[in-house]
Amino acid sequence: MTEKHTTLEELKRTMASFLGIKSDSREDRLIRDFNDPVDTTGMPSLDEILKGVMAGDNIVWHVVGIEDYKAFVMPYAEAAVRDGRALWYLRFARHAPLLPDDFPCKRLELRPEDGFETFIHRIHDAIKEAGQGAYFVFDCLSDLATDWYSDAMLGNFFMLTCPYLYLMESVAFFGLLRRHHSRHATEPVQSTTQLFIDVFNNKGSLYVRPVKTQFRHTPTIHLLHEWKDSGEFEIVRSSALIAEVLSNAGPDWVADEKYGEDVLEQAEEIVARLGDPEHAVAKRNSTAVWSLLARMIVTRDDSIMPLAAIYLSIADLLAIRSRMVGTGLIGGKTVGMLIARKIINAKEPEVAKRLEPHDSFYVGADVFYTFLVRNGLWHYREKQRSPETFLDDVDVARGKILQGTFPDHVLRQFEEMLDYFGQYPVIVRSSSLLEDNYGNAFAGKYESVFCANQGTRETRLASFLDAVRRVYASTMSREALIYRERHNLLQRDEQMALLVMRVTGILHTNRFHPHLAGVGFSYNPFAWSKEIDPKAGVLRLVYGLGTRAVDRVDDDYTRVIALNDPLRRPEADEADMIRHSQRRVDYIDLEADDLASGNFGAMASDADRVTSELFTAYDSGSEGRTASRATLYFDKFLTESNFVADMRAILGALETAYGRPVDTEFAVNFINTGDYRINMLQCRALQVQGTHNPNVPKLVGNAEDALITSRGAVVGHSRLARIDWIIYVDTEKYGKLLEMDRYEVAHDIGYINREIGKRGGTALAIAPGRWGTHMAWLGVPVNFSEINHVSALCEVAQMHASLTPDISLGTHFFAELVEMNIVYFALFPNRPGNHIDIARIEAAPNLLPEWLPMLVESMPNAVRPILRLVSGDALESSGLWLVANCPEQSVFVSKRE
Repeated sequence: MTEKHTTLEELKRTMASFLGIKSDSREDRLIRDFNDPVDTTGMPSLDEILKGVMAGDNIVWHVVGIEDYKAFVMPYAEAAVRDGRALWYLRFARHAPLLPDDFPCKRLELRPEDGFETFIHRIHDAIKEAGQGAYFVFDCLSDLATDWYSDAMLGNFFMLTCPYLYLMESVAFFGLLRRHHSRHATEPVQSTTQLFIDVFNNKGSLYVRPVKTQFRHTPTIHLLHEWKDSGEFEIVRSSALIAEVLSNAGPDWVADEKYGEDVLEQAEEIVARLGDPEHAVAKRNSTAVWSLLARMIVTRDDSIMPLAAIYLSIADLLAIRSRMVGTGLIGGKTVGMLIARKIINAKEPEVAKRLEPHDSFYVGADVFYTFLVRNGLWHYREKQRSPETFLDDVDVARGKILQGTFPDHVLRQFEEMLDYFGQYPVIVRSSSLLEDNYGNAFAGKYESVFCANQGTRETRLASFLDAVRRVYASTMSREALIYRERHNLLQRDEQMALLVMRVTGILHTNRFHPHLAGVGFSYNPFAWSKEIDPKAGVLRLVYGLGTRAVDRVDDDYTRVIALNDPLRRPEADEADMIRHSQRRVDYIDLEADDLASGNFGAMASDADRVTSELFTAYDSGSEGRTASRATLYFDKFLTESNFVADMRAILGALETAYGRPVDTEFAVNFINTGDYRINMLQCRALQVQGTHNPNVPKLVGNAEDALITSRGAVVGHSRLARIDWIIYVDTEKYGKLLEMDRYEVAHDIGYINREIGKRGGTALAIAPGRWGTHMAWLGVPVNFSEINHVSALCEVAQMHASLTPDISLGTHFFAELVEMNIVYFALFPNRPGNHIDIARIEAAPNLLPEWLPMLVESMPNAVRPILRLVSGDALESSGLWLVANCPEQSVFVSKRE
């Protein structure tokens, strides 16, 4: 399968447009340079062979050793100084300096290990600072493949740097070691540079053979030339000498991906010999080889490296490499999943016997950067490093990513991978370098895409490629970029690796889904009863695909399980339990070749024995025990199986190993009614603190005198906080709005939120129904970026008769609350212990006309009276305070003692 790739000329035009530089035609450049041949290699005889050096020439010296490259650098640099050129030396390699420390040039020290994006951004800044016509000396490029563990990334670097130098009419020298790189490095370099010159060293004499000479040709230009002591370059005319020079050098090409081949060979030898006591050398070398291999494919993050060192052996690393597409790191989500499984195997061997095996594949992060570079999309990436421009043209960029193409060698690997999976469903999961790291969950920011994987081989490949493009495009979504900006991550390398997993589950006629799925926390931040031990952990469980557990589902509920008391539910009575039970199921529809959702009652008639016997029950008011009347309670499963004990052991082991609470995703499949398998799908650190032992003061006066009192669902850290601002959505009037006006309210709240972010202060937002709903009739459909400067969220259960605020444990919405340290609470106006003084809020001055007059003026008439922004001091002259006591499940907003 062949796809069209971006050409050098397209890259130059794109970069010229991005930089605002006029891109001359080849003819214009030729005429100008030949009429004014002032540029030089510093070797007049070589200039003559090459028909001169032109402004914008990138010259790559393909050498055996650094000393051979240095021999050409010195006369070039000396000529630049003699002619008054601005000379820059870009120093980044491990080899000895090419120019002495006291050489008169601008020297820029760089660290490739800081990451590809940071490295190339600094180089582009230097090229821009140097201005047009500057001369550059680059260290040997080969070390970049070492630092980035990839030939492909070296090629990507050159494809992004060469056109910029060309447009700036600079002349640059690069060195590249012979027989150190695969075609993934040499082909992009040769296709992009203007001059590519082979250098041979035979018995102390240097020879050159120009391989590529863009815009110039003579009958002798590609012949072998010897560099004489006189400084002249003479054509080699003897076939015997030509054969001697070239045969001693050997062929230029190497295996498909050269970098790391020697490391892999050493690792394989160590694994083969570690069991042999006679091979002590293998044991001594194992640590160094493990480190190299881990940094090639697993992680370079110091926070997770110690765990990897404990639980991933050299054999494990080789197994990972054997299932990779492309090169680069496998990303945070994949690393978390793999380490979690190894921890369970090591710490809970009996439970590990019930782990479902996995046979995932990993698309290396380098494939993503290569995709961007080869499709001419890198300049969009560059804009996203700046807080001023990071959202510019993101919709255009996403559209172009969705139309992008892949290199042939990647396509072949994708085809082989899909052949392996056959026609069973797969999921393409994001696994970026920063994703699931400590403190940066990126929950819900990047897409994961299910592939039903049905149809012909060609159809399945096309669907899979679309899924990959969707995940890649999600790196340029507004929500993801705002998240990165908010966490000061715009300057960090954020490559997107992919985790391609077989969808875990059972085939039910034309439906495919697991028996159970969910999320598990080793620490329970929602202890709704004093009988619940937060340290025992909590699960959010669903029947079917886990999408209903990790996404905030607006039309349904899930089962929340405190692991030390699994039958103790947040609901008050049986009627509440029935109302808050799961009714809909997510599954893969194999006939429709798509993700689908259906009513459990309609599916229950063909449910298997496990479902009917372990998961369902009938409420006491049911007139008949038909399948359609069954309710998903899960009580029998929780009490008659080892599942609760297993999950408690798993979460405990993971928390102990991580040294902090963890957040996991899992699925459960039954072989028969008594035998199940747990599939660990994800594991990451969970940020929780201060919830189990709050030290909060009491407020003045009776609860009836408080602005707000709430007893019900409270999630977040217990706290005392002064409230500076209140965003209030009129519950009664909001319920009468049309759907489009409700989206307008959400959009306007985003403007208020951003203004609070600029002015500072602590804000409480109060609205009817659910914050962040996808269905406007159920609440306020804000994106999280539209409430990210709010410190507390209140959901008033007054908008819909059957709607109860959902605690949303384990969802991406909940993860955002945790990361931003936002307290969430529900208010039930008609229940004891719940009260809100709406009259006081409505009597206080509305600050919106003062703060955002243009916004108020643009509001539809139906929206304007619904939104209010009120000062806390206007409601309580001595200061308005919020006290949240999570174990007590209470919130008070009033004045302080």
